[in-house]
Amino acid sequence: MEVIQSFTIDHTHLKPGIYVSRQDKGFTTFDLRITEPNKEPAVAPAAMHSMEHLMATWFRNSAAKDDVVYVGPMGCLTGMYIVMTGSYSVEDMRGLTIECLKWILEQSSVPATTPETCGNYLLHDLAACKREAARYLDRLVNDFHSEYTKLQVVLEDGKTFADA
Repeated sequence: MEVIQSFTIDHTHLKPGIYVSRQDKGFTTFDLRITEPNKEPAVAPAAMHSMEHLMATWFRNSAAKDDVVYVGPMGCLTGMYIVMTGSYSVEDMRGLTIECLKWILEQSSVPATTPETCGNYLLHDLAACKREAARYLDRLVNDFHSEYTKLQVVLEDGKTFADA
């Protein structure tokens, strides 16, 4: 089997920021890295779930709404993925994300948190979400990172996979 590209990122050097995870077939997958993997705690599941609802709502109502394909959390709970069509740079996504985070900090409730609208409607924590949003906003403004450090992975057949 081939190595998944995201598994060739050196997570020991990955800082909070915004990265291009991959570009293919007209889609760009952005890695919105909220916490520093393996050095800081992951975002709590309830906070991440609330952030997902809020970010998805904001992005799907933003100026970029027609280009938003997917907004969702990483399984490791250190960030979000946003898949876009169109021509968006890291700086474009940085500007959009800063606007989104400012909006999140103004919210008094999380959208779509009823049994009818959410598959796990009790798993939400707006206060914790806002704490994570405020910390991430500060990092995007004051300590921005956008370049991956890549690993060279040697495959079973001896070839090197470095296409991340």
